[in-house]
Amino acid sequence: MIFNSIEFLFIFLPITFFVYFGLNKLKLIKIASAWLVLASLIFYSYWKIEYLPLILISMIFNYSVGTTLSNEINLKINKKMLMVSAIVLNVLLLCYYKYFDFIIENINMLFKQDFNYMHIVLPLAISFFTFQQIAYIVDSYEGKTKEYDFLTYALFVTFFPQLIAGPIVHHQEMMPQFSNLRNRVINPKNISIGMFLLAVGLFKKVMIADFFSVSVKPLFDEVEILTFFEAWSASIAYTMQIYFDFSGYCDMAMGIGYLFNIVLPQNFNSPYKSESIQDFWHRWHITLSRFLRDYIYIPLGGNRKGSINTYRNLFLTFLIGGLWHGANWTFIIWGVFHGFAICIHRLWKNVYKNNCEESNVKCGNGFIKIPKFLAIFMTFIFINFTWVYFRSSSISRANEIICSMFGLNGIGSIVIDKLRFSFENGSIKLSLLLLIPSIVIVFFMKNSTEFAKRFKPNWIYMSATLIMLIISVLSINKVSEFLYFQF
Repeated sequence: MIFNSIEFLFIFLPITFFVYFGLNKLKLIKIASAWLVLASLIFYSYWKIEYLPLILISMIFNYSVGTTLSNEINLKINKKMLMVSAIVLNVLLLCYYKYFDFIIENINMLFKQDFNYMHIVLPLAISFFTFQQIAYIVDSYEGKTKEYDFLTYALFVTFFPQLIAGPIVHHQEMMPQFSNLRNRVINPKNISIGMFLLAVGLFKKVMIADFFSVSVKPLFDEVEILTFFEAWSASIAYTMQIYFDFSGYCDMAMGIGYLFNIVLPQNFNSPYKSESIQDFWHRWHITLSRFLRDYIYIPLGGNRKGSINTYRNLFLTFLIGGLWHGANWTFIIWGVFHGFAICIHRLWKNVYKNNCEESNVKCGNGFIKIPKFLAIFMTFIFINFTWVYFRSSSISRANEIICSMFGLNGIGSIVIDKLRFSFENGSIKLSLLLLIPSIVIVFFMKNSTEFAKRFKPNWIYMSATLIMLIISVLSINKVSEFLYFQF
């Protein structure tokens, strides 16, 4: 079940909402929590019920380990060994479902073998709930968790707004909210904010992101050789598609959370307005960046052991981040590009800062002072190029598109190229016409989180919410998954 489906919007969500708050009103707090866990598990297993035992076993195992690690009684166990073993088992589970066939493919290619593929179907959300529980285990080992009952822990892991594609939530920011009795009562203001964010996110997904997919798929997957203009249309269209798709999901997740008086952490903050690659990762998939920093970069040594090790740690962190997104060399290359970029940014910043200090020149925060618009433009172009690898089915296909973007497969006449492709498919023409207003929205408008912070229940917000909901619902002609469901 996904957010942009009629079943979710008009059956699952209303029933879950009213039963949950009805039970709370009767002061059946534990039963209300159990209902929300049950509803979340139904939401999860709606796609493939065979994988329901997987998430249940994962929760039971990690809760047991976390409880043991946080127990202050001097047990006759090596807690560090237990933590490491639990992390390894979680990672092995993730590798089995997500990377086993990828490993076989590369072994066959490297050693000229013919091992059979397992054809394993990737369980929904395994990347997200695995990372979430690894963080819980590490924090339990470090004494940062409290004694929570299993029901609260299960709610923390399975809460359906964030279960499938994030944000990757932290126990400290979620469990206290579930325990707060004030959050068990319907809050009209939170409902207003939640419905507004839900409407904005649904509109982004159905009316913008899905519209771009009409041109992205044929340009990336079907047209053998792209011209200069077609290649740039493809890359920018996908850059906009993934922006509005992921942004739309984040808005809907936060909005649904508000309906239940749960504030999810911000996961998206106008990333294409970034002035550097570091700034981009402070804005795009914020909770993934936080996890990579706290549980990979810092444990590797962070910046504590000299410059060379710092660059190594940065690069490895982004390499792992790329691999986390999927079992394909395109994701690894994407991670490599971002790893190199973040290292170059760090090196450039340090060299500039050192030069300033040697020359006794005030250099602000240590960044090279270039015009803001130029910094944003350069960062966006880099992001745009790397998305080509992220989206392409293979490295060779990505290379072909990149070559076309540099004009190596023909510049052609802009009029001829545009008309040839547009008249072949009218939907593609309309899709590409959406690029200009989308760019305006991305670079010059406030984002939905900024609007939500200034939210005031009035006729303007109510009218905007209703209009977006009605248009979006009437435009749902097929169920389309969010892009991050694949990861």
